[in-house]
Amino acid sequence: MDATLPTGWTLAASAFNWTPHIIEARRTSAEIVTGIAGDNVANVIELEPGLLWRTFPAPQNHEVDAFREELRAAGGRVSTVGCSLDDFTGTTQRRTTGQRLEFLVPQLDAAHRVGATGVRLPIGQAGPELLRLILPLLHDLDLVLFEEIQGHQTPLNPQIRPALDQIAALDDPKVRVLVDISMLMPGLPVTYLDELARGGVSPVLCSRLESEWKDPSTNQAVVAALRSGTVPGRIHTLFMNLLIRFGRSDAAELRDIMPLVGAFHLKFWDLEDADGRVSQPIEDLGRLLTRQGFTGTLTSEWGGHEWLRNDPSEMTRRHLALAEASLAAGSTREPAKAT
Repeated sequence: MDATLPTGWTLAASAFNWTPHIIEARRTSAEIVTGIAGDNVANVIELEPGLLWRTFPAPQNHEVDAFREELRAAGGRVSTVGCSLDDFTGTTQRRTTGQRLEFLVPQLDAAHRVGATGVRLPIGQAGPELLRLILPLLHDLDLVLFEEIQGHQTPLNPQIRPALDQIAALDDPKVRVLVDISMLMPGLPVTYLDELARGGVSPVLCSRLESEWKDPSTNQAVVAALRSGTVPGRIHTLFMNLLIRFGRSDAAELRDIMPLVGAFHLKFWDLEDADGRVSQPIEDLGRLLTRQGFTGTLTSEWGGHEWLRNDPSEMTRRHLALAEASLAAGSTREPAKAT
């Protein structure tokens, strides 16, 4: 699949894409995830263990081993395991650093046991004390901890910058950044805009979201709509994507943190690409990665199943083909010269 890409770039698929099928439970989670490789969608897979292993968050060896052998037989292997760090034991009781470590260690062990090369947490969630404690474990287990940034979490975000600075100060290849390209959205997904309109969002706001997404003042209009109570309750969760999951950055804004970046989520929502809103950010990324000498995994992650009922295998196949072509184009294309 990635024969035309530069050496060291590996395309993968996230098991998260199959969430609707896992919830339907017509087959076991393990059957669905191993089917990603067995059906030749992708042979490198990022796992979401909360969707996969019944014994999560302390996956038991027998369950991990059985899945590992089934995936291997299907011709697949694991790239990253998405870890969870529950910071509270109740509604108000926060876990101590020792308790947080106890919660995380079984997941690290399972990731190693299943043959993963990395684990993933949200940016900054581990914090300096826990990072100090797990760093020796990461080396012992030969795992990379990826701290993920996405959506509005740009490198210049003052809430994100301290965590990025901490990773830089550690200067250890076992702790890297994972960038979700939901940060790089020149326009909103066509199908998402349609869903907002059907859900009762004001035509005036829908028009603005379609034509002026990258204008910072559009965010103020989104907040104003929420505060005014004009967003129908049935689509509140969907509407909140505008404030959390969808970003307005450009690939060039990642340049300064690229030495810290070891992986990407090629997030997509639909495949409506007539104006390049899906492919252009990936091509821009390919150009940046080539100049920066990137090596790592680029994982197709579909978030649009929140409102679409399309087949995950078909969507992922098509997206991986589009991503490969876009990355290859970016890796071989010279940047435009200033006039």
